[in-house]
Amino acid sequence: MIEFEDRLIAILQQDSYILSVLQTVEKLQLNDCWIAAGLIRSKVWDTLYDCHTKINDIDVIYFDQTDLSEDTEKKLKAKLERWMPKQPWSVKNQARMHLKNNNLPYTSSFDGVSHFPETPTAVAAQMDHHEIKIMAPYGLEDLFQGIVKPTPYYVNGTELHSVYRERMRSKDWEANWKNLSIAY
Repeated sequence: MIEFEDRLIAILQQDSYILSVLQTVEKLQLNDCWIAAGLIRSKVWDTLYDCHTKINDIDVIYFDQTDLSEDTEKKLKAKLERWMPKQPWSVKNQARMHLKNNNLPYTSSFDGVSHFPETPTAVAAQMDHHEIKIMAPYGLEDLFQGIVKPTPYYVNGTELHSVYRERMRSKDWEANWKNLSIAY
């Protein structure tokens, strides 16, 4: 795990755009706040498979049980847009995201990320006093080996498996990253 974490940190440190995203998000000073999912996953795969894909969104997650308002998320997004314009920001409080899939309430951003559909997307990074920290509930091995499989909440036989299968069909990741191994 440490080897993969060190590799991920090195990849992120070498990307001035991602560093600026991490630094901008850190300025929000939110509890348990991270950049999660696709931005990080895609950066690793772009590096491993020597390609450059379009950034679809920048998922900013945080955890605040005292304010579950979507309006607060919109205000935070607007603040990020002022600081770093023309970026595809998405801001979500993990304290309310359990409602999306009718789960029990999450206890932290880590818990929220552990409920993401696939293992290589269940990853997050944050800048904390000039140091990059990584969160990966299922480790980073699948991400670095190009293995896509459902997290425990989305495995075959669960209510959410159809959500995972549809994501795999709609994402068409194999068009960009040819050597992925995707479990259906």
